[in-house]
Amino acid sequence: MSYLEIRSLFVCFFLPWSINSFAESPRSSTAPGGKHAAPKKLRPQDPSWPRPAKPGPQENPSPGRPVSVIAPPSTATPPEEVRLLGRGLVFEHLGDAARGPFKCQEATGTLFPTVGVSSTATGRTMATTPDAIFEALMDGVTSWDLPKESIPSELLLTGETAFPVMVNDKGQVLIAASSYGQGRLVVLSHEGYLLHAGLAPFLFNAVRWLCPSPEAPILVHPSLASLVNILSDSGLEALVEPEPGETLGVYCTDAYNDTLTDRLVQFVKRGGGLLIGGQAWYWASEHGNDKVLSSFPGNQVTSVAGVYFTDVYGDVDRFKISKKVPKIPLHIRCWEELGYDQEQLLDGISKLNIKTGGVPSQLLVHGSLAFPLGLDTSLHCFLAAARYGRGRVVLAAHESLLCAPEMEPFLFNAVRWLAGEQKGNIGVNESLRNLHSLLSDHGLNCSLESHLTSDMCVYCCKAYSDQEAKKIQEFVAEGGGLLIGGQAWWWASQNTGSSALAAFPGNVILNTFGLSILPQTLGSGCFPVLPTEIKDYHFRRALSKFQAMMNHQGGDLEKEHLVRLGVDAAGFLQIPAQGVPAYMSLHRLLRKMLRQAGIPAVSKKNPVSSTSCEAAILHLATELAHSGTTDSSQLTQDLGSQICSSNLHPSEHPITVEINGTNSGNSDAWMSTGLYLLEGQSAEVSLSEDTASAGLKVQIGCHTDDLSEAKRLCRAPVVTYKCCMDRTQRSVSCLWGGLLYIIVPQGCQLGPVSVTIRNAVPAPYYKLGKTSLEEWKSCIQDNMGPWGELATDNIILTVPTENLKALEDPEPLLQLWDEMMQAIARLAAQPFPFQRPERIVADVQISAGWMHSGYPIMCHLESVQELTSLTAMKSEGLWGPIHELGHNQQRHGWEFPPHTTEATCNLWSVYVHETVLGIPRARAHPALKPEEREKRIKEHLQKGAPLDNWNVWTALETYLQLQEAFGWEPFIHLFAEYQTLSSIPEDNENKMNTWVKLFSETVQKNLVPFFEAWGWPVQEDVADSLSSLPCWQDHPLKVYMSA
Repeated sequence: MSYLEIRSLFVCFFLPWSINSFAESPRSSTAPGGKHAAPKKLRPQDPSWPRPAKPGPQENPSPGRPVSVIAPPSTATPPEEVRLLGRGLVFEHLGDAARGPFKCQEATGTLFPTVGVSSTATGRTMATTPDAIFEALMDGVTSWDLPKESIPSELLLTGETAFPVMVNDKGQVLIAASSYGQGRLVVLSHEGYLLHAGLAPFLFNAVRWLCPSPEAPILVHPSLASLVNILSDSGLEALVEPEPGETLGVYCTDAYNDTLTDRLVQFVKRGGGLLIGGQAWYWASEHGNDKVLSSFPGNQVTSVAGVYFTDVYGDVDRFKISKKVPKIPLHIRCWEELGYDQEQLLDGISKLNIKTGGVPSQLLVHGSLAFPLGLDTSLHCFLAAARYGRGRVVLAAHESLLCAPEMEPFLFNAVRWLAGEQKGNIGVNESLRNLHSLLSDHGLNCSLESHLTSDMCVYCCKAYSDQEAKKIQEFVAEGGGLLIGGQAWWWASQNTGSSALAAFPGNVILNTFGLSILPQTLGSGCFPVLPTEIKDYHFRRALSKFQAMMNHQGGDLEKEHLVRLGVDAAGFLQIPAQGVPAYMSLHRLLRKMLRQAGIPAVSKKNPVSSTSCEAAILHLATELAHSGTTDSSQLTQDLGSQICSSNLHPSEHPITVEINGTNSGNSDAWMSTGLYLLEGQSAEVSLSEDTASAGLKVQIGCHTDDLSEAKRLCRAPVVTYKCCMDRTQRSVSCLWGGLLYIIVPQGCQLGPVSVTIRNAVPAPYYKLGKTSLEEWKSCIQDNMGPWGELATDNIILTVPTENLKALEDPEPLLQLWDEMMQAIARLAAQPFPFQRPERIVADVQISAGWMHSGYPIMCHLESVQELTSLTAMKSEGLWGPIHELGHNQQRHGWEFPPHTTEATCNLWSVYVHETVLGIPRARAHPALKPEEREKRIKEHLQKGAPLDNWNVWTALETYLQLQEAFGWEPFIHLFAEYQTLSSIPEDNENKMNTWVKLFSETVQKNLVPFFEAWGWPVQEDVADSLSSLPCWQDHPLKVYMSA
């Protein structure tokens, strides 16, 4: 008789009668008096001690191997044919093909249906999505029959693969499933559940899902020996073994064995299935509550897959069978333990100086085991940390924070905390040589490495490559420490149309840890370690309080936390959520919350405070609609027609428009389609296959200002949406609706491109030289989109349709605009027509000032008259819009910020008013009246001509005096010459000296005395190089200097 046969006999005959010989175990105890009651010790003779099930009709009738009758408990039927095969019996059900045939593999310990149930090549069931796995696990489970004497621990779920299977009415997770590497886990919150015959249907499903192949063994740890009988009664053969074997299969164990932890992790990682149960509250009472996450034996295994046993009692009074994957609780139960981590990392530190020369990004702390370390006064996070699996992570908002001497105390704390009790090398990526020097100089064992290696206990790197993302995640999950830093704002600026939260390489690594890098920046400074009430801000805690407020269940959220919550939630919702239970659960919660609360009808007449719940809802609704997990129309049902006429209806037929697919400029260009997408609607955009690979993007809306930092909101903070058109057909939507654009990347040479759009409405659009007067009058009739555009090859104005209805003939207006744009190009020494038309967009609210420059230039609705009234433009001018267009012409080489930022742009305002509109400078702006100019000159010279005072109008005066003496041609010549210079200084002093030299050479006059009189720091070598030129004897300041 073979060893396997002897072992099988032992399991079948001796084990049921010897089960009571196992020693008592305090971890199987109950505490009916509550969490702090003395645990009840269960003894073998105690009636509540788990016992093996009685032999049933499927028991093996004779000595030998146990026989597995393969049929789920819910559908089991008597075998129709029994055949004796060699050493054991095999029952073969030859019935309904939809449910079988279910075959028993001799002495394999597991079996799968060969017909009707999907399986992989290795035999593992194909249930891979959370919904499908949940369905497989709950097949035939109609109720939860839990042993009342077993008091469970609540399970904490983190990471991207874990999801709840059983949640009680208080939102506590008591059973969960997850995966790690190639393997799978099912975790129960008390080992007694694994020994309870009432859970046999679920245990059968769990083992079947965990099993990697039909021939794989099912092994049970001796502490759970009676589970063998439960599985056998369900038709699964299992054997008792003290540890998993080399052959991959299913291993069932309790959560208290600290000698198997490493082996179990590798067993699962290689493809094994782990069924594990236990509770941590008793262990915590003996070892300390603050050590549960990191030291409880079960957590040394399950945490790698994002499942943690906690010291919190689970309530077992009320359960129900969920029809779909239950939601993951929002609350954070382990804040005390994270508080100890926070204290260690900030030990001995009172201030954090992040003036390191880099511009940091804001960080998003969203994981249940992630926490902030450094916050500015607006709760913008720049340092954060997290536990993940058995390991730890510290994140800095810019890589310079990892090398700065000012950050040394924190960095030493971070490396110590990350290493924990591990012994090993600190690996520093070659891109962080300064950090390596800093650590080495203080005696730490570290080395420069090109990549992560297995002998490291801590790895330090930048966040700009995701090539080792999976390797780094496994390194941390299995106990490694990660110190990482980087900013995402530059990547976001270079990848418009892509979400930094989803695609920035650093976030590909970090999102799973519960940390992310936002594309928004924050100001550098020296910030104190903030008091607990501010330091403890956490996205999930704030959202939990916000939910209570929305449900009128109390809760009090500080105004600062409410503002931050809106921004953080908007960022979080950009993380790809499909197939990730932790994220989808939050999406479900937010959808329900928004449907209950409704979206506020915010407007100029009905603004909301940025610190209000309404503002937070606007943030949440916008990004939830963009996330792809929510139908925008569902969110707008109660919104009403805030923007569009209720008479507007999308066209039933697709509309094909032709756009210019050529962009010779050095920036992306918006191409108007003349179509508008209604709020909450989706449009289908179609392109040819050749065009779909050209990097085009689709954009909904042109009001691109982000108002997240505004104190009062007259509209939602973000009302536009942009996505890559990387396929021939794409569905796009925006909660707030908007004009539709195709964005053509710089350098694109597609020529005319046909775009077909379904489910949009026409919007007023007039193009100079192409649209006839009859077409214009027809397009501004009823049933048009609420926004329209007036366009030339050089400028496009976007204004409300109501304003356009008063414009009988746009041609004279746009001809004047083209004349002004030609003047702007001439002074800037730029080609005309413009390579990319400038854009001016009116909005109900903008992010800065009365107007601001950019693409597009943004202005308030009150400025529409200034843009579209031909009479007003000719008589009064339009200083503001030309000022902003002047900003767009400024170039780094001849700009000296902050002195000239608001000065040289006004050269275009003066030039256009005088050369095109015939309005002299003294009348174009009150600040240029002669008496005002003279007053400023005197005040500047009386102060000693300090450079600090040389700003805005005072700085402009210098250039105006040059222009009045030498005309506009030297400026045009210099602006052209700067475009050809191969090397231009970066600092103001050298740039100013370059201007002095070039302007002097252009006009053939030594202008050094003039610029020195204005307070410019003219260098001696520059003055010497110009000494041979005739001096400007009668420069305008001389009269004031002699007075």
